[in-house]
Amino acid sequence: MTAMLLYCLVPLWWLIVNSTKTMDSLYDSFAFWFSGEFALFQNIAETFTYADGIFLRWLGNTVLYVVLGAGGATVLATLAGYGLAKYNFPGRKWVFAIILGAMAIPGSVLAVPQFLLFSNLGLTNTPWSVVIPSMVSAFGLYLVWVYAREAIPDELMEAARLDGAGEIRIFFQISLRQLAPALITVLMFAVVATWNNYFLPLIMLSDERWYPLPVGLAQWSAQASGVGTDPIPNLVITGSLLTVIPIAAAFLYLQRYWQSGLTAGSVK
Repeated sequence: MTAMLLYCLVPLWWLIVNSTKTMDSLYDSFAFWFSGEFALFQNIAETFTYADGIFLRWLGNTVLYVVLGAGGATVLATLAGYGLAKYNFPGRKWVFAIILGAMAIPGSVLAVPQFLLFSNLGLTNTPWSVVIPSMVSAFGLYLVWVYAREAIPDELMEAARLDGAGEIRIFFQISLRQLAPALITVLMFAVVATWNNYFLPLIMLSDERWYPLPVGLAQWSAQASGVGTDPIPNLVITGSLLTVIPIAAAFLYLQRYWQSGLTAGSVK
């Protein structure tokens, strides 16, 4: 446990310490302790104003991709997983087998076909080229399917039908409440995956105005190499710290609902 804790906290500590240093102090001081002028707030101000405030644009893009992509992935995974778990229809086993097969395919294998598909549709270099693929989560669907199969008794749904409830009412008033822990879990994984998504936007987007934070910060970091470039390592580090804070806060906020949902009804 101590080793795992150090593995998780040491990079974060390095990020916090070095975001308080000026560019000169980054190279002239010990990396894991404070030194020189405390420049955190100065670095934050420069991060938000550098290149006409492009960092704020990247932050807005990332939030947009998370809201539409992760939110859509959660909704679609919940609906599809619930349908596969609780309804019998022709081809159900084949659909489930295809979904399991999709989980085994690395995302890098699909990069070129996805790019060609969106290029033919005229959607490359637009937010939709990032949002639409982010809305599909085979793992999220599988997780909801496993949870719905055990958490929602068929007898409960039959009782609701006998009382005159329709399928839509059963889903929203009965099943959805039972699926809350699975829904929150899928949402957490989808938010983290979309927020940290680097490879998909990198191949789909060429206009920096639509970059998310990971791609934008990588572009800033690349300025350190080459002739006549403008290295800004202090802004890269500070921007990375600012990027971590929202996703960590969202994860901690959603986690309490996940834990409370898992323990609900465990004690009678």
